[in-house]
Amino acid sequence: MKIHHVGIAVESLEKAVPMFELLLGHSPDSTEEVGDQKVRVAVFQVGESRIELLEPISPDSPIARFIAKRGPGIHHITLAVGNLQNTLDTLEQRGVRLIDRRPREGAGGESIAFLHPSSTANVLFELLEERDRKQADNNQEQQSK
Repeated sequence: MKIHHVGIAVESLEKAVPMFELLLGHSPDSTEEVGDQKVRVAVFQVGESRIELLEPISPDSPIARFIAKRGPGIHHITLAVGNLQNTLDTLEQRGVRLIDRRPREGAGGESIAFLHPSSTANVLFELLEERDRKQADNNQEQQSK
């Protein structure tokens, strides 16, 4: 298990990306729209992890609601796990409240699921099924095109 990425809610990628480019010393490695989550994502690789800037594309998106309630900032922390469904089943059996009982598709075509913050010290955790690094890099490269 490792930290895969930190998701940061922003009001505008156009405004946020230049600051992160200055801070990190490079442009986003990829950008994409995730329609079912109503979000546009800019991904910055940082060592073995990454930072994902999340801009809402609809006022009823989870990110728009988060920003309206809490303002821009850290939205979630994502942990990479070996077998997502097994991890979800184990956590649920141990009393962890799940937002997603089954994996769903997230940014980059990754298999993801969220845990309810009421079970995780009020921190929203996303779990992501870790793939072969080469396969993940190829998928991210194709998303950028």
